[in-house]
Amino acid sequence: MTHTIEPGMPEAVALPAAATPSALKRRIPKYSEIAPLMQFKKPEFSRASKLRRASTIWDLRDMAKRRTPKAPFDYTDGAAEAEITLRRARQAFLDIEFRPGVLRDVSSIDLGTEILGRHSTMPVGIAPTGFTRMMQSEGEYAGSQAAEAAGIPYTLSTMGTASIEDVAAAAPDGRNWFQLYLWKDRDRSLELIERAAQAGYDTLMVTVDTAVGGARLRDVRNGMTIPPSLTLKTVLDASYRPAWWFNFLTHEPLAFASLSRHSGTAESLINSMFDPTLTYADLDWLRNTWKGKLVVKGIQTVDDARKSVAHGADGVVLSNHGGRQLDRAPIPFHLLPEVAAALKTSGNNPAIILDTGIMAGADIIAALALGADFTLIGRAYLYGLMAGGRAGVDRALAILETDMRRTMALLGVSSIAELTPEHVRILQG
Repeated sequence: MTHTIEPGMPEAVALPAAATPSALKRRIPKYSEIAPLMQFKKPEFSRASKLRRASTIWDLRDMAKRRTPKAPFDYTDGAAEAEITLRRARQAFLDIEFRPGVLRDVSSIDLGTEILGRHSTMPVGIAPTGFTRMMQSEGEYAGSQAAEAAGIPYTLSTMGTASIEDVAAAAPDGRNWFQLYLWKDRDRSLELIERAAQAGYDTLMVTVDTAVGGARLRDVRNGMTIPPSLTLKTVLDASYRPAWWFNFLTHEPLAFASLSRHSGTAESLINSMFDPTLTYADLDWLRNTWKGKLVVKGIQTVDDARKSVAHGADGVVLSNHGGRQLDRAPIPFHLLPEVAAALKTSGNNPAIILDTGIMAGADIIAALALGADFTLIGRAYLYGLMAGGRAGVDRALAILETDMRRTMALLGVSSIAELTPEHVRILQG
């Protein structure tokens, strides 16, 4: 037997050398052992399989960019001026630290919550987006039907490309909300309000941060107009996306289904239609006119949040329009704790809703922990829409749901009500 001498030991004392474990001895493998490892998965190239492989909203964004011409993709993806606000909004969700609890029973996770008097299966709804059928031909129909199937609210934009009545018919069992821009012509605003009420929409969301249009420079450079301008550049760009081009040409011509036809850029439409003279007196008029729930979208200060509630709002949406209006605007996630502190002690218990920058379920959970009652997604759902129509929207919602469930379990909470500010720490830059 071979012995080794440990340093400092007397030469007369020796230890046996370690034997090589049999599992580490090299040998020639048998075919029966390697055959199971050589079963290759059949390649899948369908859109459905690609959507299943998408694990994040960023994956869907990559798919959307490959499938969608530059002008409509940039309309979704871009923001105002140097796009500082959008970058900061997304960074705000990254600059946090979760503080998990352990040894909690999280075998069952409940994402359900109440928002504006009704149950939602998840603390997220689809935000109002304009020009939606330009992103993908299924447009508002895909969004409203996916929301209906998921049990969450869907918000139709005044600048939507499907009518109030058509969306209600497409998702008859869904919870449909209507987003309103107050026009200079109040009679036309009143007409839309009445149509929404008659079609069964239960919540009116008035947007108040569009006194003038933001400088969306990507749209200017791309010549983004309604209807689209068929320049040589746009034709060549669309030629690399034949599915989008085919769908665009073979479906109903694009128009604002709730409005009269308009030719020009999105910015020129806003500047020609929307009223820069709006005041809280107009909110009073809306409160007296609309009998359902009323939410004010575009709140960016604590004072305006308080005033909106004082003038009859049932909830506020902390939003800087996805960074598409004022660049360097306040970040809703940063504003959230102050607004929650101000409104939750007011006695009215208004709903606090947050949007802008949400790209993951963990973002949603962080917002809820810091005081939001609910969140809205715009770009995140549009990336899914552009990636795969209705199936892509379903996938976006599934990704966010999985994210939320995993995040809550790892935080040690099993229901939305258990989330508190103690679960999140905002890191100092």
